[in-house]
Amino acid sequence: MFPIQKLNLKKIILIFLIASSLYSEQSQNVTGRVIDAITEMPLPSATVQLLDSTLKLGAVTNSKGEFTIKNVPLGRLSFQASYIGYSKIIITEQITTAKSPYLVFKITESITNSYELLVTPKLEKDISINPMTVVSSHLLSVEEASRYAGGFDDPARLASAFAGVASSVSNNAIVIRGNAPKFLQWNIEGVEIPSPNHFANLSVFGGGGLTALSSNLLDNSDFLTGAFPAQYSNALSGVFDLRMRNGNNSEFEHSFEVGVIGIDLASEGPLGISNNSSYLINYRYSTLGLLEPILPEDAQGTNYQDLAFKLSIPTDWAGNFSIWGIGLIDNSGQSIEADPSLRVYYQDIEQEKVQQYMGTIGLINRIIISNSGYINSSFLMSQDGIDLLTERLDTNEIIRPERKLDNSYTNYTFKSFVSEKLADNHLNRTGLTYQSLGYNLDMKARFDNSEYGNIAQENGRTSLLSVFSNSKFSFDNLNLNLGINYTRFTLNGNSNIEPRIGANYTLNSKGDQLSFGYGLHSRLEPINIYFIRDNEGALLNQNLDLTKSHHFVLGYKFKISNNIVFKIEPYYQKLYDIPVIPDSSYALINLQNNWFSNDRFENTGEGRNIGVDLTLEKYIDNGLYYLITASFFDSKYRTGGSEEWFNTRFNNNILFNALIGKEFYFGESSTIGVNLRASLQGGDRFSAIDLENSIQNQDVVYDESTPFSSITDPYLVSHLTINYKWNTDETTQELSMKVINASMYEEFYGFRYNIENKSVDEFREALVIANLSYKIWF
Repeated sequence: MFPIQKLNLKKIILIFLIASSLYSEQSQNVTGRVIDAITEMPLPSATVQLLDSTLKLGAVTNSKGEFTIKNVPLGRLSFQASYIGYSKIIITEQITTAKSPYLVFKITESITNSYELLVTPKLEKDISINPMTVVSSHLLSVEEASRYAGGFDDPARLASAFAGVASSVSNNAIVIRGNAPKFLQWNIEGVEIPSPNHFANLSVFGGGGLTALSSNLLDNSDFLTGAFPAQYSNALSGVFDLRMRNGNNSEFEHSFEVGVIGIDLASEGPLGISNNSSYLINYRYSTLGLLEPILPEDAQGTNYQDLAFKLSIPTDWAGNFSIWGIGLIDNSGQSIEADPSLRVYYQDIEQEKVQQYMGTIGLINRIIISNSGYINSSFLMSQDGIDLLTERLDTNEIIRPERKLDNSYTNYTFKSFVSEKLADNHLNRTGLTYQSLGYNLDMKARFDNSEYGNIAQENGRTSLLSVFSNSKFSFDNLNLNLGINYTRFTLNGNSNIEPRIGANYTLNSKGDQLSFGYGLHSRLEPINIYFIRDNEGALLNQNLDLTKSHHFVLGYKFKISNNIVFKIEPYYQKLYDIPVIPDSSYALINLQNNWFSNDRFENTGEGRNIGVDLTLEKYIDNGLYYLITASFFDSKYRTGGSEEWFNTRFNNNILFNALIGKEFYFGESSTIGVNLRASLQGGDRFSAIDLENSIQNQDVVYDESTPFSSITDPYLVSHLTINYKWNTDETTQELSMKVINASMYEEFYGFRYNIENKSVDEFREALVIANLSYKIWF
C-alpha cells in the first residue's frame, strides 16, 4: 500500500488560481455603435476610448457610427463615448476571451442644458432606455441578473431588490408599492405579452417560478414602478419593458451550461442574409425531476423547458427588421398520499396534473424617415394555455373531479408609432396599439360539496385599443413630458382617457435632480372574470369597467459621487372602480390565485397606496458594488358604500434590502465574485380564522368582517451567489453556486384544514433553491 498524504486545501486553491492566471497577454476586440439617443441616427466621427487603463486605446466611428477597438485587455473595463455638442456617456463591460462585446452608446444633445457641458460623464446605469421616462424607472442590467445574489439569472427576481418591490421565495411575483402582481404588464420589445414565467398564475396571478428569458438573450431593459409614459396602456402597478439584444454579426459564439436544475445552450453569429445580420438563440431544459426527493411535497413531476431567439436583419431599402420569439412548456402535479395514516390535509387526498405552455413570435420594423425621426412597427402573435385537473378521494375511496381548467388564449397585436424630433427641444412619439384577444375557456369546479359544474365556457374574441401621444420638451436644465392615452375595451365598450405628466430639473453640474410624475392608469381583469355565469347561464361580469389608479410621484436624486447615488421617492396612488362583491369585503384588488370564482362583481371599490422609497446604490467600481433600499408604505382599500378602510393582502408596511458584492481579480485571467443579499419584509397579511364555521364546513373559513387584519412576524431571507470565472486562449469558463433562501426561512403559505383533527393549521415550508453549475463560452 502506498502512503496517502493529507492535501492542504488552501494550497490546492492557490495553485489552481495561479495556474488559471498564467494565460498572459490575452485580449479581445470591442465593437459597437454611437447613435443619437432621441433619433437613433448614427453619429460619425464620434470618439470612443478605453478608461481605467494605462493603454491609450480608442477609435473614431465611421459614417455608420460604428467603431472597433482592437487588443483590449481582459477584465471589467469602462469605455467613454464623446461627440461635439453631446453629453458623454460611460459603459462598463467585463471583457473575456470567448465573447466579443458589442456596445451601443446612446448619447444626448446638450445644447439646451447649461449644466450639461460641465456635468461629469453619465454612466449607462443613470439613463433609462425610454427617453420619455423621468420618475420611478430602474435600468435592469443583464450582467446584474447573473451577478446579483437572489437574481438567479431571472430579471423578475432581480427586480425584487429595487425599492418598493416585495417578493417571496417560492415564486417570482412582483408586488409594487402594495399593488397585486396581476397589475404588472410584461413587455418584450415594447409590446405586451402574456406572462413569460414558468408555472405562471398557479400560486399567484402575475407570477411564476422563474422567467423563461435567459440572461444570455436579454439586453438592458427598463423596469417602471409608477407614473409611466403615455405609450404604456393596460398597466396599473408597473411595466417590465424587456429587450432582447442582437447577436454577434461578425463571428460565431456559443455557450453551454450544466447545473443541478438543468442545462442551458446558447448560440449566436452572422446570419448571412445581409450585411450585419445576425441570429441569437437559447434553449433551456430543467432536470428538476432528479430533485424530487428534496422538493416540496406538491412539486412532484415538475419540469420545464424554454426556447427563445432573435434574428436581426438590417436592409438598405426598408429599414431594420427583427424577428423574435419565446416559448415554454411546463409540467407539474402531485399524487394522493399512499399511506392512509398520513392523509391529514385535503392536499394529501388530491391528485393533480398541470400542463402549461406559452409561445410568442414578433416581427419588428424600424425605418428612418428623416434625419430627425423614425417609424417603429411591431406585429405579434401569442398563444398560451393551461390544462389543470384536480381530483379528490372521497370518504368512499372514490376519486371525484374537484377543479378543471382547460383555457387557451390566442392574441394578435399590432403596435406602431412615429418618433420624431419636431424641434431642437421637442421630441414627439405618437402611435397606436391594437390587441385582438382570443379566448377558449372551459372551467369547472365543485363548491361546498355541491355538484361539479361549469363556471365559464366561452369561445370568442374581443379587442383592446390604445391610442397615445407623448411629447418631451427640453429647456434650460428642465425636461417636461406631456402625454395622453385613450384606451377602449370592445367587449363592453368601456373606455378611459388617461393624461400623463412628468418633469425633471437638473440642479447642478454633478447631475442632482428633482423630478415629478403624474399619470392615470388602468388595467383589465383576467379575461375569465368577464365570463362567469350564474346558475341560469347569464353572464355576471361582462360589463365590468377597467380598474383605474392616479399615480403621483416626487423624486430627488443626489449624486454622492460619480459611482454612488442616493434617491428618495415619496408617492401616492388613488385607485378606484375596483371590482368588489356587493355587500362584502371581497375585492379583486386582493386576488392572488383563485381561478374558480363564481361571484358577481361591481366597480364600487376604492384603494390608496401611500409611501416613500429610498435607494442608496454604488455602481460596480474596483470590483465592489452595493444596493441598499428601504420602503415604508401603507396599502388600504374599501368596498362600495363602506366608510371603513381595510388592509390589502399586500400591505407589508416595511421592505428592506441590502445587496453587496465584491470581485477579486487574479491577474487578467480569473476572478472570484462573492455576492450576498438580505431581505427584510414586514410580514404577510391574512384574515382571522373563523374556527367554528371552518369545522362546520370542513374547510378553512376566514372572518371577512376585518379582512387582512392579522400579520405574521417580520421575516429575514438571505441569498448567496459565488462565481469563479477564468479565461483561456479560446474559452471563458465559470463555476457558480447560487442559493435562494440560504437562511432556510419557512415561508408562510396560509392555512389548511386538518381533516384528521378537525382543526385549522398554519402552513409553512422552507424552500431552498440551490444551483451548482458549470458554464463555458467558446
